Amino acid sequence: MKLARTKLATRLAAYQSAVKIPRQPIVEGRLLRMVGLTLEAQGLQAAVGSRCVVINTSGHNPAQVEAEVMGFSGDKIFLMPVGSMAGIAPGARVVPLPDTDLVPMSNSMLGRVLDGTGRPLDGKGRIAADEWVPMTGPSINPLNREPITQPLDVGIRSINGTLTVGRGQRIGLFAGTGVGKSVLLGMMTRFTKADIVIVGLIGERGREVKEFIEDILGEEDLKRAVVVASPADDAPLMRLRAAMYCTRIAEYFRDKKYNVLLLMDSLTRYAQAQREIALAIGEPPATKGYPPSVFAKLPALVERTGNAEKGGGSITAFYTVLSEGDDQQDPVADAARGVLDGHFVLSRTLAEEGHYPAIDISASVSRVMPQVTSPEHLKAAQRFKQLWTRYQQSRDLISVGAYVPGGDPDTDFAIERFPVMSDYLRQGLKETESLDVSVQRLLDIVAPSQG
Repeated sequence: MKLARTKLATRLAAYQSAVKIPRQPIVEGRLLRMVGLTLEAQGLQAAVGSRCVVINTSGHNPAQVEAEVMGFSGDKIFLMPVGSMAGIAPGARVVPLPDTDLVPMSNSMLGRVLDGTGRPLDGKGRIAADEWVPMTGPSINPLNREPITQPLDVGIRSINGTLTVGRGQRIGLFAGTGVGKSVLLGMMTRFTKADIVIVGLIGERGREVKEFIEDILGEEDLKRAVVVASPADDAPLMRLRAAMYCTRIAEYFRDKKYNVLLLMDSLTRYAQAQREIALAIGEPPATKGYPPSVFAKLPALVERTGNAEKGGGSITAFYTVLSEGDDQQDPVADAARGVLDGHFVLSRTLAEEGHYPAIDISASVSRVMPQVTSPEHLKAAQRFKQLWTRYQQSRDLISVGAYVPGGDPDTDFAIERFPVMSDYLRQGLKETESLDVSVQRLLDIVAPSQG
């Protein structure tokens, strides 16, 4: 434990020397109690958002764990631990760490798998940091942002043709469990025309992390990607920081004028982590058990992505949003729709029919599509949606033979083109199709029949 204290003192001295501030005495505190996920300390001088280390030297099991200051009341400070609290006892020392808001950044992160603090999870050794940057990047004046004017080729035919994405757009993938969200993200990771891909696996099953990296992403595509993983058994604060960290990595590469693709699975787990933290420190619940801070955190995270100022890079972001019980009016889903630039709804009905990707184009929208497509393409996409919806509305009548041909020209045309429309919207896991080819096939499908 003496060695740990020496390292801590060295770390504090190095920080104070690097930023050229006068050395000040560190005011330690003592741990009073632990209630649920919250630690209460007294005698500590630390700001909200700063980090501390809780050190227990008594007993047979000396231990230490990092914690973040979440709030205060009078002379009491409330902290949330980042890791396990095993071995920590009342009266443990609580020591502030002034440099813990800084995270490592470098090009050597490409091809690596990290946790929410930047520590490697892949066993490939430490990452050499080119620089240390604050966890929260500088905000961009909305009037100085480059407008979204260029389409982005994601390699998925149904999206390229009917729900065209713009470079710098923020999209939500809305679905319940088990309808192919992770597989769709993997396809986008491999096929999207982007310089760098940042993947955030937030609050998902630990088994899925390894499967996504090895089976869906693959060794070759991992070389241009950075994966930040915080599985479901991590502390809520770690899950929260992992989402912020992968966004910060995307900002770092955008500032270097790269076109970045950010994939986060999932935004709902981020909101749930914030809910756990807020309820633990006493914030009252509001909508379906979610405290108000959850709905303040969502836009604060999402608005950090998008295009940089003119001449800079871009972050095109896809966030998965879990709809509990396939309920599209879930409070997190409803709030996410309000802050994103579009939403793609994955249908359980289509998934059960073996229709993948299971995107319900009738319920989905890309809000920037009119700005990034030609009038001819936009008109064709609207016509395709019209025909697809018309067929779905008449499907029961058609299947029982109750529909009489000639009753409605659009329905007749939809029935004629349904096989090719269905084939257009289906795509294999390892298949890809360029934006130009997708658009041309769309135009051919909606073109009037000859003769």
